[in-house]
Amino acid sequence: MAKVALEQLNKTYGAVPTVIDVDLAIADNEFVVLVGPSGCGKSTTLRMVAGLEDVTSGTIRIGERVVNGLAPKDRDIAMVFQNYALYQHMTIYDNLAFGLRNRRVPEDAIRREVARAAEILGIGDLLKRKPRQLSGGQQQRVALGRCIVRHPQVFLFDEPLSNLDAKLRAQMRIELKRLRERVATTSIYVTHDQVEAMTLGDRVVVMRDGRILQQATPLEIYTRPADRFVAGFIGAPAMNFIDVTLARVDGRLTAEAEGLRIRVPDEQAAALERQPAQTLTLGVRPEHVAIGDPHPENGTGFDAMIEVTEQLGAELLVGVRVAGTIVVASRIDPWAKLALHQKLRLSLDPRGLHFFDRDTGEALR
Repeated sequence: MAKVALEQLNKTYGAVPTVIDVDLAIADNEFVVLVGPSGCGKSTTLRMVAGLEDVTSGTIRIGERVVNGLAPKDRDIAMVFQNYALYQHMTIYDNLAFGLRNRRVPEDAIRREVARAAEILGIGDLLKRKPRQLSGGQQQRVALGRCIVRHPQVFLFDEPLSNLDAKLRAQMRIELKRLRERVATTSIYVTHDQVEAMTLGDRVVVMRDGRILQQATPLEIYTRPADRFVAGFIGAPAMNFIDVTLARVDGRLTAEAEGLRIRVPDEQAAALERQPAQTLTLGVRPEHVAIGDPHPENGTGFDAMIEVTEQLGAELLVGVRVAGTIVVASRIDPWAKLALHQKLRLSLDPRGLHFFDRDTGEALR
């Protein structure tokens, strides 16, 4: 296995920058997920590590080697693509064996490696079939098996589950977690799906416009987002945002908007009072918006009218209009008797309040 280091990595197409000053150190056996919207540079970064894209400037190290000038076959990496890239005229056995045969590996060793990969992935009974005879999930397992037989230093995954339906994606996420227990390999995984990022990654790297905005554990990304973009991108339903103005009422710092006055918790008030801007953005996740006001002493209750409801079976999502925007509350009892245009008393969990600079989007601690 090997460490991977990206140092001041840049990629431009003509005059258009696609990846900008990316610094990322990946530990041996670590599973790192690059996540972000389309066009953020995550796949381009992965393809530079694979050697499929030239580096404009910067350094890529795999282990102790600088690999910038090496061909993909000499980097000791294995890549799983979005479209599986299987040879349709070959059997599954021959697809798994193809890379080893190109390396002149003895046939006995090939049989052992193919049998090992097939046993790990549960595809032993598919080896005589052709790819067109397999489901999407089975083809994805074959693509993974083709990597496993090679014992590479690094696995690279380029949105490997995006072609699968929702049920199969959930199943394959579990398969990938199991695979990590049996085949511990340094891995870089690219996705636009924040659920995949949160469930698979030891560390999540959020990218936007070619830059890394934040890299941390999934829980830290979720609970302490670096800026408004990260806060809104990670989490489903997305974080609620309300533009507020700071004021002092009865000696306590409050955040106010039309129809809303929230007391700022003491541990946050000291930091916010040092901010020169008095107009900020309040962020709160839907699970921290509750129906009722069980702790009025917190000073986070407010009245609003229901604008929309979404019945999900296990929970009910309720959207109310506050200060000109829709605020969503989740984890509501699905049997709750709520109607459109009904007035409600709601409250915010003070532990779940986030404040962001209105101009830069930076989180204010």
